[in-house]
Amino acid sequence: MPVAQRAASEASGHGSQFALLRQRRFAPFFWTQFLGAMNDNVFKIGFTSLVTYQAARFSGVDPKTVAFLISAIFIAPFVLFSATSGQIADKFDKAVLTRWVKTFEIAVMLIGATGFWMHSAPLLYLCTFLMGVHSTVFGPIKYAYLPQKLADDELVGGNGLVEMGTFVAILVGTIMGGLMAGIGASGAASGVASNAASAMLPAGTPAGAWWLGGLCIAIALIGRVASAFVPPCAPPQPELRINWNPFSETWRNLRLAHGNRTVFLSLLGISWLWFVGATFLASFFNFAKDVLSADPDVVTLLLAMFSLGIGTGSMLCERLSRGRIEIGLVPLGSIGMSVFGIDLFFASHALPAASHLLSVGEFVRTLAHWRVLADLFLLAMFGGFYSVPLYALIQSRSAPSHRARIIAANNILNSLFMIVSALMAMALTAAGVGIAGIFLTTALLNIVVAAYIYTLVPEFLLRFMAWVLVHTVYRVRLVHAERIPAKGAAVLVCNHVSYVDAVVIMAESPRPIRFVMDHQIFRSPLVGWLFRHAKAIPIAPAHEDAALLAAAYERCAATLADGELVCIFPEGKLTKTGEMNPFRHGVTEILKRYPAPVVPMALRGLWGSAFSRHGASGQERPVRRGLTSRLTLAVGEPVAPEDVTVDELQRKVTELRGARR
Repeated sequence: MPVAQRAASEASGHGSQFALLRQRRFAPFFWTQFLGAMNDNVFKIGFTSLVTYQAARFSGVDPKTVAFLISAIFIAPFVLFSATSGQIADKFDKAVLTRWVKTFEIAVMLIGATGFWMHSAPLLYLCTFLMGVHSTVFGPIKYAYLPQKLADDELVGGNGLVEMGTFVAILVGTIMGGLMAGIGASGAASGVASNAASAMLPAGTPAGAWWLGGLCIAIALIGRVASAFVPPCAPPQPELRINWNPFSETWRNLRLAHGNRTVFLSLLGISWLWFVGATFLASFFNFAKDVLSADPDVVTLLLAMFSLGIGTGSMLCERLSRGRIEIGLVPLGSIGMSVFGIDLFFASHALPAASHLLSVGEFVRTLAHWRVLADLFLLAMFGGFYSVPLYALIQSRSAPSHRARIIAANNILNSLFMIVSALMAMALTAAGVGIAGIFLTTALLNIVVAAYIYTLVPEFLLRFMAWVLVHTVYRVRLVHAERIPAKGAAVLVCNHVSYVDAVVIMAESPRPIRFVMDHQIFRSPLVGWLFRHAKAIPIAPAHEDAALLAAAYERCAATLADGELVCIFPEGKLTKTGEMNPFRHGVTEILKRYPAPVVPMALRGLWGSAFSRHGASGQERPVRRGLTSRLTLAVGEPVAPEDVTVDELQRKVTELRGARR
């Protein structure tokens, strides 16, 4: 960790993630991106609302598909310019770039305001495209800035705040944009301000259009002021030569991202979330009008529930993951998204008929509508569980020298998925599929895509299983878990009490571990498949398979040479009595091939659980004494490789375990 980053982390005391909002390294940047996201949505919601409910003022505009068209135009610059933006973010100071971007936003909003005032669809489409350019350039800056300014154990909290802030900004922008467009729809402006506004406008232009344009300009100006306080952020590659050809650089960025399989598949996972989110968000106006028989104010309520849901999920990630990058939350998120997406389809078909467009008050007085709101909130909350760990994983596992270009590759993929989302929705609409049917299709596709990704990267499923285990069956107490190295090679040694020892250790480790496991486990179709894809290392006693034993030692050495963690259970088998078996010489054999620090650990509290074994008359049989609710993982001081002996390791693990088994 860089010195400045470490000092800032220590100064924060690693307390609540909200402490970051009081620090200059985070707060100005947070408010800058917050205001940018809010302005995007004031503009887009205002535009979408006007063309949906005031279609007569915009010639040549189809109100049924315009929301999807606006979405496609906004994300087109991500395809065209993301690769170039990633290079720029790696080459220049991100604070300076932030101020340039916010100055550009002011000019763009002047164009947008003119479009609102004149009810000019071409100008508003142009502004939509330019706001997409603004977000394209800012995206790599935003996600590459965080890992430069935050400590590793602050990344989840920082990303959670950014995600929460983004969707709160969406909520606020949605409310403000909807209110302004509502004034424009009704012409219900009164008083001196309204009269003055109307006098400045072309004939027939409602006062709400003036307020929309003025609000967008004002937010852009405030965002520019906030950006002035963002602290300097040194570029990781100032000598980088920018390739201005967007096509060749896009291909290069995608190949760069593809170099790390886990990172690339995480990028695809995030892009799929944007596919799902774009489908739902772009459908809300037509969903409210055609399915819920509700007025534009109800759209604001729907978006509010969606935004609050994803904000809640993003903030809960910090608590659920205990500040670590917990990718086990990703499968949990995908499951929840599909469950509540499917239920939203059925909820949409259980609504009472309405003779007119319902106001917010009328809408919330119907119990069936609360099911719709709950589905949207919970779908979005699980979306927060899904996205925050993936963003943190990408940031932590990407090389700092080209992290911004990895984020740019993510933006390219996001935009492609969102364009496909818009095209799919438009095609389904043209085929006569209703909005609720589009939601159901998306939820079912989510199941297929999630299953495919988790078969490619079983690490997600293993971490999910581990997370569920230690948050339902067990309550784990950690003793000096910080002694597990956050970086670099090390051999972890632990007593072997139960079938879930590896899963518990995996759940509490801050980084992936390569476990050395008995070769017979790999014969199981499901468990063997999972551990093979998690790169566990099979081992066998010399009398059973001497070649496999030697190969295991060599694989352990190669893994350590790559700077990874290896975990071995030196007893070689589960305890039958609860007492430790004698340690074997596997650890010392590994260290002969690659010297690395050895970290002794001990598990307490698993003996006697349903996952342990019990010896009787020489026969091994599983026993069930109920599930243990509390256990402890104690970690000892690392031992230098030259000081390691089998007897000393066993003594240290025994001391860590104590009397309780």
